[in-house]
Order: sequence, then C-alpha cells, then structure tokens
Amino acid sequence: MIAASQGNDLLEASVRSLLAALKTVSEQVAKLDRLVIDQAKENAMCRHLMSIPGVGVLTALAFMTAIEDPAKFRKSRSVGVFLGLTPKRYQSGETDWDGHISKCGDALTRAYLYEAANALLTNCKKWSALKAWGMQLAKRRGLGKAKVAVARKLAVIMHQMWTTGEAFRWSSEAAKGKPTAA
Repeated sequence: MIAASQGNDLLEASVRSLLAALKTVSEQVAKLDRLVIDQAKENAMCRHLMSIPGVGVLTALAFMTAIEDPAKFRKSRSVGVFLGLTPKRYQSGETDWDGHISKCGDALTRAYLYEAANALLTNCKKWSALKAWGMQLAKRRGLGKAKVAVARKLAVIMHQMWTTGEAFRWSSEAAKGKPTAA
C-alpha cells in the first residue's frame, strides 16, 4: 500500500512539472506569434503581399526574407527556379525527361508557398484567375502537381507585386466565373 502511494505521488509530481513546462512553452509561442504578426503589420510590402489569397503572415515574411532584394532577379519567373519549384531536367543523348521539383533554395519558403497554394485551391471561396487555372490543372494532372504549380506561380506573382507595387488581380475577363464541370 505504501509503495503504491509513493508511485502515485511520483506520477503526480511528474505530470505537474510537465504541465508547468507546457504552459511556459505555450506562453513563449504565443509571445513569438504576436511578434511575427506585429512585424508583418509594420511592413507595408508584407501587408501588400498578404492581399493575395492564401498568403498569410508567415508566407509573406518568409518570401521577403528569402528573396531579400527583388532587383537581383531580372525576370519574375526566375524566382520559381531560385526557390526550387521547377522540375529537374535530365538530358543525355536521346534521353530527355523531367523529374520532380529540384528543391533548391529555401525549403521553409517553398513549404509556405505550397501551403498558400493549398489554401488558395481548397479554402478560398472567392474565385480568381489563379484559382481557376489551378483547378483546371488539378483536373488534368492531379491536385498535388497543381499545388506545386500554383506555388510557383504565387512566387512569380509575389515578386512581380513587390517590384511593381501592383495590386493582386482577382480575375481576368476570361476567368471571371467558376470553370465549367467536365
């Protein structure tokens, strides 16, 4: 009986200390989240990039941090290559094939862009030309490949918006409504 009581006391002390550690870590995570959100709110370009559907605080900040200076890219489409969102290519003699994405560049930014593409394609209710294009691609090639393609396009759009200061264009005349079901 005494040994069982000591075991319960030890278990209770262990759980209490683990809960105290969890509370401290949760408070620190909340504090860091507030710092990141405040950083994004203070930066006008970050707020501008967050006007793109699916792009949030972390995606905009990670993109701006990874690119640093948008002038180092002469063409916006080079940003997709820089972040590793284009297919690998193997060419030798008569052999010529495209592989999976190269995964060069900043992995965290690439992951955030992929998540932004996922949010755009699955959660965003408002239609845009980008979403219409991504959904058509998903029908032909599958949702996974469409998300990677939309992530690459998001990187290009974000770079273009950063360099020109233009607002995100929600739709073009060709893609005003939802695509027709096939």
